[in-house]
Amino acid sequence: MAQKLSNQLLVAFYKEMLLGRRIEERVGQLYVQQKFSGFCHLYIGQEAVGTGCLNAIRKGEDYVITGYRDHFLPIVLGMDPGVMLAELLGKVTGCARGKGGSMHMFSEKLHFMGGHGIVGGQVPLAVGAGWKIKYQKEDNVALCFLGDAAINQGQFHEALNLAAIWDLPCIFIIENNMYGMGTAITRTCSLHNLADRAKGYNMRQAIVDGRNVVNTYSQMKEIVEETRKTSKPILVEIQTYRFRGHSVSDPGNYRTKEEVEKERSRDCLVLLKDIMIQQKAAKEDDFETYEEEIAEIVEKAVTFADESPEPGLEEIHAHVLA
Repeated sequence: MAQKLSNQLLVAFYKEMLLGRRIEERVGQLYVQQKFSGFCHLYIGQEAVGTGCLNAIRKGEDYVITGYRDHFLPIVLGMDPGVMLAELLGKVTGCARGKGGSMHMFSEKLHFMGGHGIVGGQVPLAVGAGWKIKYQKEDNVALCFLGDAAINQGQFHEALNLAAIWDLPCIFIIENNMYGMGTAITRTCSLHNLADRAKGYNMRQAIVDGRNVVNTYSQMKEIVEETRKTSKPILVEIQTYRFRGHSVSDPGNYRTKEEVEKERSRDCLVLLKDIMIQQKAAKEDDFETYEEEIAEIVEKAVTFADESPEPGLEEIHAHVLA
């Protein structure tokens, strides 16, 4: 059962998740306005996963890596939303100086090892971070976020096997939003619980309700502390749902309106609002104030990104390995 969180923490979580929701909605608008192009994957609906997991770690010390749905996680870790948006728009003030774009947010300072465009490609890199932690005797953990469809990639199995035999402090987090692009996970995986894949590596496993941020945070806090103490990996399945398509170009015709509406009734923001009112952490009027606060932050971030310069020609040879 989830622990009762302080009113202050509940308000902080709500504002953070609301920022994630509103900034991603704005990103969708910027794409339509052709402010940037290419691939773009929105996190709308999954905010409780990012907030619940990343507030359970030591930000800036523990390592975090994810796939290409990567706009919100660096913000939770402490990245300025304007810097994230500037990267999205290919501006020199972005976190990768405009060279990464939507799928490749990165911050050495925050120990955010990036978004990665290759499905499951981040999983072996997380094992590398876990090996570094163990080799240098650091008191850290490595969090690796991946989509449900990534568990059928070969490198997923190789990486988890190594993490298990080497006892590495890695937390592999499957964000199970029920679909790999347009294909239901029930059509591509024979398991009812994806976390059961851990049994093949004699690895710990857990299932987390990713729609309720209080549950997510409480469970992840315990998982992170246990992993830090034992230096043993764990496979965590966090059950969630994305309200938009796989990417901005996906109309989502493979899902029924009834399914999406049912899931919207379990929106993580709505659930948290209900908890806050029940716990008297906030009144109805407060939520209008939060909306105004967040709208101001989002518009400031958009203005910063929009008015930032593009990389100059002198940048073409900078940060190139060879």
